Amino acid sequence: MFSVRQMRYFDILATTLHFRKAAEVARISQPALSAQIAEMETRLGVTLFERTRRSVVLTDMGRRLLPRIQSILDEIRALEDLASEKRGILRGRLRLGIIPTIAPYLLPMLIPDLHRQYPDLTIELREAVTSKLVEDLRLGDLDALIAALPIDGDGTASLPLFRDRFLIATSSNDTDILSSPMTQENVAVERLLLLEEGHCLRDQALAVCTTVKQRQLVNYGATSLATLLQMVSHGMGLTLIPEIAVRTEASRNNVRIISFADPEPAREIGLIWRKQSKRRDDFQALAAAIKDCSRRLMISKKELSELAA
Repeated sequence: MFSVRQMRYFDILATTLHFRKAAEVARISQPALSAQIAEMETRLGVTLFERTRRSVVLTDMGRRLLPRIQSILDEIRALEDLASEKRGILRGRLRLGIIPTIAPYLLPMLIPDLHRQYPDLTIELREAVTSKLVEDLRLGDLDALIAALPIDGDGTASLPLFRDRFLIATSSNDTDILSSPMTQENVAVERLLLLEEGHCLRDQALAVCTTVKQRQLVNYGATSLATLLQMVSHGMGLTLIPEIAVRTEASRNNVRIISFADPEPAREIGLIWRKQSKRRDDFQALAAAIKDCSRRLMISKKELSELAA
């Protein structure tokens, strides 16, 4: 009666209860989404959503239909996972999400490694903030994602990949003398530049600098870590930089990198997937490849000493 695509659109709209947001998640136009929902309603002969200019509400029939459609979609995902499992380790398509503060540093090393080790693997990548990736994972649009742990939400499993410690980046021409190692209490929060809201690195930076107050923050929210480092390079402030990004960003920006005193603040990076997925062997193989790359991306004490000079 319904296509799988229509059921997915119904699930997304029932979750967001907003046509514009649902269309963005589904990656189709709002009129196209409305047409697919209207076709479902016509085939059923009932209304699934009550629509007003300001709200979308599930009808009684819509609420009764939702768990059944979600169950069908879960079964379809399980069948897709089973088919992938039968093909062998890391063969066929793998849809992988990754957060922006990891992607540009890990992927240039990881993707060639995976192509060499698993030539029959086709990787589809999606870069987005954690909340968006988790939603895509739940809806079955991703097979797995790489992000900072822990992840909010039920129905997921994870494997820890590596510890990514935080360091301070400041301009090489900065007249302020910053001692190394630095304590979290000594961070000049009034000069701290952060990513815009929605990025988990922003929240992690605020957690590290526990004394920070919103009124003390520099009124600048960047959309990428690379942009932040350019601003730092020009003396506009300082920022936290994850270790995985240090080698790349320090080579192209005029910055000093300063470590924290023990216990050094850090984030735990993990691989996350749906619990019901049958591709655990794939994810374990992928995790092993990521761990190998991460070991090569971490910086040595000698390198850090040179970067702090």
